[in-house]
Amino acid sequence: MNAKPDVQLPAVSVIMPVLNEERHLRGAVHAILAQEYAGEMEVVIALGPSTDRTDEIAAELVREDPRVHTVPNPTGRTPAALNAAIKASRHPVVVRVDGHGMLSPNYIATAVRLLEETGAQNVGGIMHAEGENDWEHAVAAAMTSKIGVGNAAFHTGGQAGPAETVYLGVFRREALEQQGGYNEEFIRAQDWELNFRIREAGGLIWFSPELKVSYRPRPSVKALAKQYKDYGRWRHVVARYHSGSINLRYLAPPTAVCAIAAGLVVGAALTPWGFVIPGGYLAAIAAGSVPAGKGLPLKARLQIPVALATMHMSWGYGFLTSPKSLARKVIASRRPAVRDSGSPDVTVG
Repeated sequence: MNAKPDVQLPAVSVIMPVLNEERHLRGAVHAILAQEYAGEMEVVIALGPSTDRTDEIAAELVREDPRVHTVPNPTGRTPAALNAAIKASRHPVVVRVDGHGMLSPNYIATAVRLLEETGAQNVGGIMHAEGENDWEHAVAAAMTSKIGVGNAAFHTGGQAGPAETVYLGVFRREALEQQGGYNEEFIRAQDWELNFRIREAGGLIWFSPELKVSYRPRPSVKALAKQYKDYGRWRHVVARYHSGSINLRYLAPPTAVCAIAAGLVVGAALTPWGFVIPGGYLAAIAAGSVPAGKGLPLKARLQIPVALATMHMSWGYGFLTSPKSLARKVIASRRPAVRDSGSPDVTVG
């Protein structure tokens, strides 16, 4: 966006929760500092208890650029990090970025323009997964295909318009203040939960394909499985906490897990016809991986069905096994607390 000379652009605070991000932190921060945005900007990095060189790299970034600051997050939990960074920041527009996310050059300028044009409380765009090796290319293909994630616009793209949630997000600070920040009980799904509260309060969440953040997928099957198990687990907590927030897309993975498990039991104990269900699922993801892997190396294409099955089965398993005790714990503290870990409750801003 080329700002008109007489237009005063709002100052922007970029908040970044990090934990063990030595691989991508420097690149992610440099992508922020290089933004094509004429307004004032600061970057607040919330440092979890990393066991790699993340803290050292963050300290170097602080020394190199006065716009970069850090704040401690002893818990290591993402929502606590976000709230700590929000509390330490000071500008009217708050941009969330992860330590492994790379903003496109005009991301902030475009987001600020969209906030003004739409009147939204939060705008966001596409989680553009990009790999650096064959496995990560396979995961990226799975995460940007409809067979992998359904019709989620922030994964697969789509028309600009109102949305249930968006990837990361660029917020008006007053929206965060009104909601008390992120609910720190939600170790995962905190974005979805916050956006739900904003919508319930009458605010608009806006998706635009103009906004793109490059995302680095998990580097192994084990890491991907844990990620998606946690997604499913905590999405079920959101469904318990906010009645009416679930839809058919979220029920597809747990339904698939139940159907495949039932098919395997029936096939092993009663009739080989039971194997039709798991066999049909394998055939479906194999067929779906062909268009998803277009243009990728053969080794990457061959791993797409593994990535798809890992995502589906882990999400579904997490959803089905999500303990009710988690929902009770969250419901017991229905008013979200914004805490700088270890200190009394505070108000954002």
